[in-house]
Amino acid sequence: MAGYFEPYEALDDKTREISRAISSLKEELEAVDYYNQRVATSTDAQLKAIMAHNRDEEIEHACMTIEWLRRNMDKWDDELRDYLFTEAEILSLEDGGDADSSGTSAGGSDLGLGKLS
Repeated sequence: MAGYFEPYEALDDKTREISRAISSLKEELEAVDYYNQRVATSTDAQLKAIMAHNRDEEIEHACMTIEWLRRNMDKWDDELRDYLFTEAEILSLEDGGDADSSGTSAGGSDLGLGKLS
């Protein structure tokens, strides 16, 4: 079957459902991108508003799918809790350290690796 990298018969039901959710999420995000580009380039105000509404519906669908993944696939909950709804620099959240806007760790330019030699 298309979209499966391992034999379909070897996958349990939960793994198949997760694969369906991820495929659906990709499709929703692609639709968001399409609509967003159309909104940006449309010159008709009414059409622009309709497409913005459609884009926002696709965002809603993507968010619902992410929530389903959070509830049903290991690691999603932890990662979403770490990265969403924070004002911290995104890269600084990776290891709980501080990073400036360039991604360099607060202690210097070693990216937290220490001395390599």
